[in-house]
Amino acid sequence: MGPKVARFEREFARYVGARHAIAVDSCTSALFLSLLASGIGPGDEVITTPFTLAVTVNVIEHLGATPVFADIDLPTLNLDPDLVRRAISPRAKAILLVHFGGLACDLDAIGSIADSAGLALIEDAAHAVGTRHRGRMIGGTGRLTAFSFYSNKNLTTGEGGMITTADDSLAGKLETLRLHGLTSDAWKRFTARGDAGYEAVTPGYKCNMTDLAASLGIHQLRKQEAFLAVRARYARCYDDAFGRETPHLLTWSF
Repeated sequence: MGPKVARFEREFARYVGARHAIAVDSCTSALFLSLLASGIGPGDEVITTPFTLAVTVNVIEHLGATPVFADIDLPTLNLDPDLVRRAISPRAKAILLVHFGGLACDLDAIGSIADSAGLALIEDAAHAVGTRHRGRMIGGTGRLTAFSFYSNKNLTTGEGGMITTADDSLAGKLETLRLHGLTSDAWKRFTARGDAGYEAVTPGYKCNMTDLAASLGIHQLRKQEAFLAVRARYARCYDDAFGRETPHLLTWSF
């Protein structure tokens, strides 16, 4: 890691309105570390959607927890809050939702369910860089949110991911877990203002973003709103060409 990563984190946090942004090497890592930092482990259940890439479920399995599926709401393809509520058992510890296709889930309803049941709420926003919920950017809600910057996403670093949160303690855990459990990375240790000492405080992982990837992200972020406008224009072209109107429009995503 280096100064470009730190800059990308600051600029992305500012863009979505988050207190903290932690850059990693993929959305898979972002989801895995978010669950891990939330204390998810063997014997726990995580409620999630069956309508998603396998990665969403894989990270639950890799932690020894059990995925519990709640079905989707057909018009939106997102988790149905009523079915999420019914899926809660005494072993449930978290809800892992997916903002499918860039359309925000009903965060008010699902967030209320999570809070009432004492469950962690983690947002898989792989599709949702730039998505809004009731006028606020996804990732700025204060909970744990994982983003993807893979090559087919509307903001790409080739490979990469980001975690946002408002929780200072969780942010500190995530920063440590992403780089071998070390309290300081090489850039901090070997620059003029650095301290060569560090501690390995927990068994961590190698999930950090590189400065090269972050450099791409910085420039992509500047173009993000223009990218979204182009995609919206293309979507309208399809609607016009097929003579169709979108049957369901949820205004909280705009």
